[in-house]
Amino acid sequence: MAESTPHVPDVDLDLAIEHGLTEEEYNWIVDALGRTPTFVELGIYSVMWSEHCSYKNSLALLKTLPNEGDQLLVEAGEENAGLVDIGEGLGVAFKIESHNHPSAVEPYQGAATGVGGIHRDIFTMGARPICALNSLRFGSLEEPRVRYLFDGVVRGIGDYGNSFGVPTVAGEVYFDDAYEGNPLVNAMSVGIVDSDRIASAAADEAGCQVYIVGSSTGRDGIHGATFASEEISEESEEKRPSVQVGDPFQEKLLLEATLEALKAEVVAGIQDMGAAGITSSSFEMTASSGTGMDLHLDRVPVRESKMTPYEIMLSESQERMLIVCKKGREEELKAIFEKWDLNAQHIGEVTDTDRVRVFWHGDVVADLDPHHLAAGEGAPVYERETEEPNYLAATRAFDASSVEDVTAETAEDALVGLLAAPNIASKRWVFEQYDTMVRTNTVVGPGPSDAAVVRVKGTDRGLAVKTDCNGRYVYLNPRRGAQIAVAEAARNVTCAGGRPMAITNCLNFGNPYKPEVYWTFEQAIRGMSDACEALETPVTGGNVSFYNEHPEGAVFPTPTIGMLGIVDDVTEHSTTSAFQDEGDVLFLLTPDAWTHRDDIGGSEYLASLHGMTTGDAPHLNLEEERAVQDAMLTLIRDGCVHHAHDVSDGGLAVALAESAIHGGVGAKVDLGTADDLRTDAVLFGEAQSRIAFSTTADDADRAERLLAEHPGIGVHRVGTVGGDHLRMELGGATLLNVPVDRLASTYESAIPDKMNA
Repeated sequence: MAESTPHVPDVDLDLAIEHGLTEEEYNWIVDALGRTPTFVELGIYSVMWSEHCSYKNSLALLKTLPNEGDQLLVEAGEENAGLVDIGEGLGVAFKIESHNHPSAVEPYQGAATGVGGIHRDIFTMGARPICALNSLRFGSLEEPRVRYLFDGVVRGIGDYGNSFGVPTVAGEVYFDDAYEGNPLVNAMSVGIVDSDRIASAAADEAGCQVYIVGSSTGRDGIHGATFASEEISEESEEKRPSVQVGDPFQEKLLLEATLEALKAEVVAGIQDMGAAGITSSSFEMTASSGTGMDLHLDRVPVRESKMTPYEIMLSESQERMLIVCKKGREEELKAIFEKWDLNAQHIGEVTDTDRVRVFWHGDVVADLDPHHLAAGEGAPVYERETEEPNYLAATRAFDASSVEDVTAETAEDALVGLLAAPNIASKRWVFEQYDTMVRTNTVVGPGPSDAAVVRVKGTDRGLAVKTDCNGRYVYLNPRRGAQIAVAEAARNVTCAGGRPMAITNCLNFGNPYKPEVYWTFEQAIRGMSDACEALETPVTGGNVSFYNEHPEGAVFPTPTIGMLGIVDDVTEHSTTSAFQDEGDVLFLLTPDAWTHRDDIGGSEYLASLHGMTTGDAPHLNLEEERAVQDAMLTLIRDGCVHHAHDVSDGGLAVALAESAIHGGVGAKVDLGTADDLRTDAVLFGEAQSRIAFSTTADDADRAERLLAEHPGIGVHRVGTVGGDHLRMELGGATLLNVPVDRLASTYESAIPDKMNA
């Protein structure tokens, strides 16, 4: 067997730049090796030092996020996903990741493989996925290309998730011209694991044999990691080979085989083959363990002829994993995977060399130090130049008096118009393509809920889960917008009856080499930190997706939050946003300092009805937010809340209309007196930290007594549930009085009408 790297044609700087490396990075590689890299080594460096794998432009800032808490079972970034202790010997593994670039050029497979990849991150930790979520962004539905992308992404998510057999229980969909040409497709998975059976991405002991398990390796997905680390352009369509192809039925077999192997305790370490395939799994495992690995690529099962070692190392074919087998248990491991009709091929062994050596028919084609390629170690870490964007001066100068206020004559049409806006309208067209009830643990699914609730089998407990972010807010005020993303996700979980525990995030931004983009990113990280510290929801990990740009510019900065909460008793505490019974008393829970604010900046009302994305992000004070959420959770746990719905997109009027639509019953609402405020601000302003809720008539006084014990909050009786109209009064005069049927018809038909146009 060869002892040194064979001679290959010179790898020059031009070829390195074609692989996405800079001249400086190429020189660092040559200096570290003491020679030019082989072609295989160049491919390995290009993917491991790509933004997607190394986080080279974000890691310094990510390390400032709060990532500690008694509820965390592993440190952020230590394993494939975050892990939270929920008691009773159970942990929850959860993570969110992007598949934006693949979905932009091949929406069906891009979205499908995003779902498959995030589920593998969960079950490689020994956790069985119990639910999935997503967060999607597209351009205007008026554009045929956008409708094509939207349709393909939703079908890809639905077909993969439905076939795999895990319910898709929650998500969000936004539409804005800012996402034209560069959709965002973020997928989240949540799983349950016994706390004493957590699997690790480890390769700790020299002499352990290394196996590739699952599907055969093909040419799909080669350089997917570097493809995800550049801007979308007209040439992106030519990179369809960088989009992987998924097989959910194969993944289901891989799930069962993997969990069986872990239960049999034959696995010493396991790593999903996601971005960069065999390369990332082998180098990450050895770098974290301080060991080495010898890999024989000619043993890898392939499904295409004449594949080269370069292609095999960089392939991102789906439904594959790398397993380090416990010594003496190799035959048991192979028998388990053969039982499930899956490959379990011995391709190498763990060594004590602190090197990863790659062989091809006995010749060494790569010989590298894994630490020199690892994120946060040898891989570059940059802090980029920042500059506040020029557009903020104009948006902050917005004067609401330039917008005509609504009146009693125009308020009804404004409300109906907002309910028809795709960002607010029912997403039934989306979620009815998903199986939301498979495995029978879904307590509250998509539709009439602020967050989904999923039962933890064998216990009284449940998980409340939610994805959330309003990119418009972050565009207008990056720090506060990111605070709101965390706060609203937590508020949604609270309204569903859960106690917020921790977050995962997917940070979708433009090109980090542009100072305005990096300033926005830095500010958003600070805002996320502010909110997570205030709400005691540490960051367990996540994903950064840069280069979300197209020829017209960058997307709205969109730091998507995946929030996990615990519902102590799913039977007693699970709460929906639907009005319940005639005669229920309707309340508005707010901070004690204010009830309504004179603010329409950044609102859906301003964007949809006036075509303006301007002003500041809505008001948020994190102390107020914490007080309101704590008070709401106290009421729910006391058992006196019939419905709860937070005030967010579209403001108070839309929140009440949605509750009426979901409940099929109206309400009479008195919004009080607001002589010094704009009427549209009262109805449609999106100031945070407000929740509309109801109780039975018998429980109303008790609710007020309980809330009196909570400092910092205000509680207002604003009406009663009942009738077939939603009627709102302001200052003693009727402002609008709309049949619930009309509201529902508009709300439910808006997106189907556009998709069928």
